[in-house]
Amino acid sequence: MGGNNGNDWKGPRTLVSGEEGYVTSSSLSFQEREKGNAPDPNAAVLATSDAKNPDAATTNSLTSDGALVEGAESKEYITGYKLALLLFSVTTFFFLLMLDMSIISTAVPQITSDFHSLQDIGWYSGAYQLAGATLQPLTGKLYTRVRAKWVFLFFFLIFEVGSLICAVSQSSVMFIIGRTVAGVGSSGLQNGALTVISGAVPLDKQPVYVAFIMAFGQIGLIAGPLIGGVFTQYVTWRWCFYINLPLGGLAGLFLALMNVPDRTIKPQVSLKLLRKIIPQLDLVGFAIFAPAAVMFLLALQFGSSEYPWNSSTVIGLFVGAGVTFPIFLWWEHREGDKAMIPYSMVRKRVVWVSAIYSSALMTSIFVGAQFFPIYFQSVKGVGPTMSGVNMLPSILSSVVLILISGALLSRLGYYIPWGAFAGGATAIAAGMISMWGPDTSTAFWIGTQILYGARGCGIQIGLIAIQNNLSPAQSALGIAFLIFCQNFSAAVFSVVANTIFQQTLQRQIVILAPSIDPALALAAGGSAEAVRALAPPDSPELRGVLLAFSKAFDTTAYLLIAAASLSFVSSWWMGWVDVRKKKQPEKGEA
Repeated sequence: MGGNNGNDWKGPRTLVSGEEGYVTSSSLSFQEREKGNAPDPNAAVLATSDAKNPDAATTNSLTSDGALVEGAESKEYITGYKLALLLFSVTTFFFLLMLDMSIISTAVPQITSDFHSLQDIGWYSGAYQLAGATLQPLTGKLYTRVRAKWVFLFFFLIFEVGSLICAVSQSSVMFIIGRTVAGVGSSGLQNGALTVISGAVPLDKQPVYVAFIMAFGQIGLIAGPLIGGVFTQYVTWRWCFYINLPLGGLAGLFLALMNVPDRTIKPQVSLKLLRKIIPQLDLVGFAIFAPAAVMFLLALQFGSSEYPWNSSTVIGLFVGAGVTFPIFLWWEHREGDKAMIPYSMVRKRVVWVSAIYSSALMTSIFVGAQFFPIYFQSVKGVGPTMSGVNMLPSILSSVVLILISGALLSRLGYYIPWGAFAGGATAIAAGMISMWGPDTSTAFWIGTQILYGARGCGIQIGLIAIQNNLSPAQSALGIAFLIFCQNFSAAVFSVVANTIFQQTLQRQIVILAPSIDPALALAAGGSAEAVRALAPPDSPELRGVLLAFSKAFDTTAYLLIAAASLSFVSSWWMGWVDVRKKKQPEKGEA
C-alpha cells in the first residue's frame, strides 16, 4: 500500500482490470463478508469520500496507486431533482413496456380485419414473446459488462423502432416484423430498468423506488386493454403503438443527458470495450439456448392455434427443445462463472426460490389480466371499455399495496412476511374468483378484486431478495434471470390457461347448450355481441351459453389458485434478511 491513504490521493484516477476484466468479490456474497466468514479479496482496495459533499454517500474503490478498480462496488448515488428525473424516465419506460404487452389484446380483432389476416393472430403476440424470451438471458451479461444507462437506451431504441414499424404497417407481415423488433428491444428493458435503479440509489432505499416503478407497470399491464379499446374504438389501433414514440422519446432524452451511476465501477463505452467484452458474453451458450427456447415456444404457439397437439410438427418441436436444452445446461456447467447463466449464482437457494416465487405470482397476474375481460364481456355482457372499468378495483388496490409495502419494507426490514401475505391472500382471492357466475353481484366481484390486489405486496419481493443476497457484480445477472423466469412462465401458462378455457368451454357447451356447435362457440370469441349472437335472446339456450362461458372461466381460475399457492409456499424459503441500512460504527469503535 506504500502508506498511501485513499483520502490523500490527489492525482488522476484510471481504470484497471483484473482477471476477466474484474477485481471484485463476486465469488462471495456480501452477507458472508459482513459476517466475517471469509477474507475480503478487495482488502487492497481503499474507499475515498467526496470532500465537497460528505453526505452524498459517494465512494470509489481505489488501488494503492489511486486507480479505480473495475468491477468493485460503487457507492456513487444521485439525489434531488436528478433522482426525480431518473425516476420519471425509468417509470415511463417501464409503464410503456408493460402497456405494450397488454394493449394489443383489444386491438387485434380490428387489425386482423384491416389486414384480412385472421390466420396470423397467434403471431401478433407470439413473435414478441419469442424474441424477448430468447434474448433475455444474454442481456444480463451485457448489463454486468457495460454501463447500464447505455445498454438500456440501446434496447429502448430498438423497442421504439419496432413500435414505429407496427404503427405504420401496411400488411400483416410488416406488422409481425415490427412486433419481433419490439420484442428484441423489450428483452433488455424490464431487467434494465431495475438495474439502472439499483445503481442510482442505496440498497436500503430501493424498495420504495422499485415499488413506485412496479406500481405504474401494473397500471400499464392491467389498463392496457382499456386504453387499447378506447384507441381502437374512437381513433385508430395504430395509436396503440404511436403512443410509445413521444413519451419514450422524452424519457429517453432525460436519461441520455444524465450521469447515471452503476452499482459496480465500469469503464466508459468505447469500441475497444465492445471488442473486449464480446468474447465474455458466452455467445456459444446463447447459440445453443436460442433454438431451444424458440422451439419450445413455437410448439406452444402452434399447438394452441394452428396444429393439433398430437401433430408431428408440435411433437417434433417439443422433442427438439428437449434435446437441445440439456446440451445448453452441460455447456453452462462447463463455462462456470463465465456462463450466460452461471451455476454458481443459480444454485444459491435465494436465487432459484425467488425465481419460483416471482414466476408463480406473475403467472397469476398475467392470466388474470388475460381472462378478466373475457368474463366481464362474455358473461356480464359489457363492452371492451366498460370491462376495463370493471377491473379498476383490482388495479387500484394493487397499486396502493405496492406503494405501501415498498415504503414499509424500507422501515420494517424483512421481506418474507410481505411475500407470504401476497401469495396467501392472492390464493384466497383466486378461490373466490373461481365462484364467479352470470348472477354474481357487483359487490362480490368488486370485493374479490380488492383482495386480489394483495398480489401488489409481493411483486417486488423476489427482486429485493436477490439484490440483498447477491454481490454487486452478480446483481444484474440475477435480475435478468428473475425477469426471464417471470416472462417465460407467463408465456407458457398463458397458453395453458387458454387451452383449459377452450376445452372446458367445448365440454360445457355440449352439456348446457346442446343445440350450439362447440366450434361456433370457440370461433365467436369473447365479445358480448358475438357470444349473445349464438342463441336467441332470453332463450334457455342463451342462458346455457353464458353459464358455459362462466364455468370455463371458473376452471381457468383454478390455475390462479395453484400459482398463488406456490408463491405462498416458496416465499418462506427466500431467507430472513434485514434490508434496512446497517448502522455504521462510530469513531473509536471496533
